[in-house]
Amino acid sequence: MSKSDSEKVVSVSARGQATIPKEFREELGIDAPGRVKFIRTEGGEVVVRPIRSVTDLRGVLTGETDDRGRAATDRLQDERERDRASEAALEQKYAGDSDR
Repeated sequence: MSKSDSEKVVSVSARGQATIPKEFREELGIDAPGRVKFIRTEGGEVVVRPIRSVTDLRGVLTGETDDRGRAATDRLQDERERDRASEAALEQKYAGDSDR
């Protein structure tokens, strides 16, 4: 493949959107509509890869935290604990109502 075949210039909209040229989508097997992930290599280059399944998303949020510094798994644990506490409170409330 010549350099001109492997390079395309595309515009980026004000919202950060760019169109992946058809020949690259076909070559990479990117469905439209679809999803891709951007990967920075150790050499500093950015690689675009199609997401074909949910497992392709594994690790996407690694190192990401919310405004309180919590990782996604910590937030999920907190939500599950709140849900369990709410369910227990409701069970206790309605168990007390049935005693009447």
